[in-house]
Amino acid sequence: MNATPQAAPAVLDRIRVVLSHPSHPGNIGAAARAMKTMGLSRLVLVNPKAFPDSQADAMAAGATDLLVAAEVVASLAEALRGTTLAMAMTARRRELAVPALWARDGAAELVAMAASGEVALVFGNETSGLSNDELAMCRRWAMIPVNAEFSSLNLAAAVQVMCYELRLAAIDPGLPPAISGAGTLASHDEVEGLIAHIERAAIASEFLDPASPKRLIQRLRRMFSRAGPEKEEVAILRGLFAALEAGPRMPGGKLHGMPRTSDD
Repeated sequence: MNATPQAAPAVLDRIRVVLSHPSHPGNIGAAARAMKTMGLSRLVLVNPKAFPDSQADAMAAGATDLLVAAEVVASLAEALRGTTLAMAMTARRRELAVPALWARDGAAELVAMAASGEVALVFGNETSGLSNDELAMCRRWAMIPVNAEFSSLNLAAAVQVMCYELRLAAIDPGLPPAISGAGTLASHDEVEGLIAHIERAAIASEFLDPASPKRLIQRLRRMFSRAGPEKEEVAILRGLFAALEAGPRMPGGKLHGMPRTSDD
């Protein structure tokens, strides 16, 4: 084979690889090495069990610069700040807002979105994967088509597969162009801000019982994951809920036409 290695496409600089609650430092180092071989460099660690660690350095084998530059955060929400798309890797089919993509299709979508903004590829803990709450924070989900009879895939191996697919998508000249006329997608922070605003307005109007809001918030995240709202759309909804909060009220402070729900 006479193919010549190519330089890392610039679009890969806008893709961050997020490892949520990794328990084995060796996997962190091996993941960093997998990233560097495919031209990715932005590693984010959510509450790692042990980091920095000599085992991570040893397994990085030439990619310790990625470990030095790695960002360590306390939560997935913090890891996703500033992104317009977060894609979660999952090995199990769950109740998801939209069907999971195969790895190759997911990588192509991430690369296409990275052409105009920051995106994230999210991996879960080696044993338990991503929690339902973490999955709900991601707009897309992807799966690696492994052998059903032996589906266990090491974290670093999964990172290697996805980084290869990302690089392949980035250097493929046949990628479809961006959708003409499409607006700029709202960032993760903007969507989370909208959800928090809706929750406040719902509680203030007594539409929502504040003692049990969690299921509603999860449903809202799923809805916005399907919709992929643009910045203008989020701004419109924020304005709408601000107006409802300040609008005419019935005696006792309730908004007209807003029955209370227990969020069952």
